[in-house]
Amino acid sequence: MPPKRIAVDRSGSRGASRGFFASTYDTLTSSDNAAVVRSIGVFGLAVAFLASSWGEVLLPPYV
Repeated sequence: MPPKRIAVDRSGSRGASRGFFASTYDTLTSSDNAAVVRSIGVFGLAVAFLASSWGEVLLPPYV
């Protein structure tokens, strides 16, 4: 018995494609990715804080 063929609609694959920024924005604002995006943001803020002069506040006093 020959294999069954699956019909594939290729007409909409090129004309309906979204731009890079629109698809990236949709991915970042998706509720499925909220925890990952939030953790990357907090990590970035922590690195920026520790790299700044405000990071010295966390050092113990020098005696």
